[in-house]
Amino acid sequence: MRDYDVAYVRAQFPALARTINGHQVAYLDGPGGTQVPERVRDAVEDYLLHHNCNVEGSFATAQETDATIETARRALADFLGCPWNEVSFGANMTTLTMLLAQSLGRDLQEGDEVVITQLDHEGNRGPWQLLEDRGVVVREVPVNLEDCTLDWETFEQIVNPRTRIVAIGYASNAVGTVNDVKRAAALAHSVGALCFVDAVHFALHGSIDVKDIDCDFLACSVYKFFGPHCGVLYSRPEVAERVRTLKVRPQKGVAPYKFETGTLNHEGLAGAAEAVEFIADLGRHHAAPEEAAALAGVEGRRRAIVAGMRAVEAYEQPLAAGIMQTLAAVPGLRLYGPPSDSPRTSTVSFTLESKTATEVARALGELGLFVWDGDFYATRLVDLLGLQSRGGLVRVGLAPYNDAQEIDRLTTAIAAVAAS
Repeated sequence: MRDYDVAYVRAQFPALARTINGHQVAYLDGPGGTQVPERVRDAVEDYLLHHNCNVEGSFATAQETDATIETARRALADFLGCPWNEVSFGANMTTLTMLLAQSLGRDLQEGDEVVITQLDHEGNRGPWQLLEDRGVVVREVPVNLEDCTLDWETFEQIVNPRTRIVAIGYASNAVGTVNDVKRAAALAHSVGALCFVDAVHFALHGSIDVKDIDCDFLACSVYKFFGPHCGVLYSRPEVAERVRTLKVRPQKGVAPYKFETGTLNHEGLAGAAEAVEFIADLGRHHAAPEEAAALAGVEGRRRAIVAGMRAVEAYEQPLAAGIMQTLAAVPGLRLYGPPSDSPRTSTVSFTLESKTATEVARALGELGLFVWDGDFYATRLVDLLGLQSRGGLVRVGLAPYNDAQEIDRLTTAIAAVAAS
């Protein structure tokens, strides 16, 4: 891998020029949604100004809108590692998951079981818990609170012949834990159950290959990786075919359209395609001959996307490790997340003994250091950690445009806040 060219990346994000109280803003809030490069803005603007229309008309702008949607499907298919007709769009991951859960629930019987985890975002817990209204039993995989990893021994005991769906997050948006979703899919399939993967947090931090995971459904949201607000759903064709989706009469009854209710966010999809192109451009810019072995068998735009995600991960991981190493020495500060030898994203969460999470985030925000505080909708985990009364966690999340200078500013400021 060539040395990461952070200056090349930063030059594409106008938001990075903003200042607060005389301080240049450092967007360390990536897990809540990234900033967007100029090419994404340009694509949204171009669609709205020159192609704005509804679909399937007999005139130019309608046909251009049809082409915009197809372009986005093909781009996100390359991002996920699947054919274009296995990609559906919606408002966001939570809305897509809610619709999918209710659709699958139409064929569940009283006493059937769904497995979720205590580590997950409520977007991958609440939709499945609502099936309890139908008499479905929802069971939770516990989390090891010491290191914020799943209890896989109990996971394997919970999944049984009555299990119909296993829903698991690819990575924790609260503490960065990366879960073995391939193992979860195999566990689900061993009892004839389906596997749903929430990849919202992971999508910014590593390449996704739905065929390798062998999941039945996977969802993510494009605003988490440089795009506008829209959601994406992958569905395995043979499974999608038998799902009785919630739909209106004119809606096509085949995938990918059967999962899409109403008019889509066309300008958002124009931007979504460009967000994928931005990642592919990172791959082309950072490609090196020694990467050939790691990318063997991957061709076309998909190859550039995987290379781009590999470049991002290789850049972000040392930065995150440096943050954790520095913060570990701050008196009264506690880090949360998996052990150093376990997979994790470049997300660093902590608490300060002397301050609430909100007080820390507010103090940093006044210095132009944007970090999140709260439970980030990972409500169950933060409840179990006993942190709600103290405002939850402080979360630092890296993106490819963050640089070492911003990290130095951050760790210096956190130490000062801790000492104040």
